[in-house]
Amino acid sequence: MDATEQPVPVRGGAAAGLLTACHPGPAAAVTVLVTVLAAAAGHDARGCLLVGAAVLAGQLSVGWCNDAVDAARDRTAGRHGKPVVAGAVGAATVGGAAVVALALAVPLSLACGPLAGGVHLAGVAGAWAYDLGLKATVLSWLPYALGFAALPAFVTLSLPGSPWPAWWVTTAGALVGVGAHLGNVLPDIGHDLAAGVRGWPQRLGPARVRLLLPVPLVAASLLLALAGPRPGGTGPVGPAVVALAVATTVGTAVGGALIGRRRPRVPFAAAIVVAAVDVALLVWRGTAMF
Repeated sequence: MDATEQPVPVRGGAAAGLLTACHPGPAAAVTVLVTVLAAAAGHDARGCLLVGAAVLAGQLSVGWCNDAVDAARDRTAGRHGKPVVAGAVGAATVGGAAVVALALAVPLSLACGPLAGGVHLAGVAGAWAYDLGLKATVLSWLPYALGFAALPAFVTLSLPGSPWPAWWVTTAGALVGVGAHLGNVLPDIGHDLAAGVRGWPQRLGPARVRLLLPVPLVAASLLLALAGPRPGGTGPVGPAVVALAVATTVGTAVGGALIGRRRPRVPFAAAIVVAAVDVALLVWRGTAMF
């Protein structure tokens, strides 16, 4: 947008702009999935509420930080759908909201236990590091991997006795994070390269990213389906659940990557669907996850 252009008014004003700037879809999806996982792991209603509140505060802080830091870059790229670019809310207001949400995430996380809270806050810190510059390096995938791996650990470490999740649970979380990173960046690779942002997906290019994207997502579901003890013993229910989950993941991940050629934002939505399938697998396993 040219510097002389007037901002485009956005319906709903500053409040709606602030809500949009937090990336509400992904924030809500992650919060709901982690809360469901907490219930499956054995948390009571209070524990689920506390875990969900901590995760939501962390997600809000990351989303707002992203839009505040990227405001100038988004304006240059002409991303008029962004509330800051459209003039619905100021970058300083969004940045202030990010700091407030982060300040809330700290006590909410630590209220789940010092170890659990520390793990969750480490994941949030990694996401902030991504927003503040790590996204432009070859290690851009790392905050996503660590952040998604930290979520199941946060859930189990918040339980009495602070049990760690099984290795295959955190590894699957990291793989989903890598897939989410690829899907999230894919639509903006061209604009990012023009702005000098050369993270891992930008260096690969759109074609390679579309080919690679299904791999970590499918690997995560396979790991959750096949590693560790499986409920149901040798009966028919267990294999049927595994087969359905894996088929859904493969279809969603591969289909999303193919459709992404014409609809670049579909692959990220597919990654969220795969994450939901993976959470369903963990719900099926229950306490077998740690």
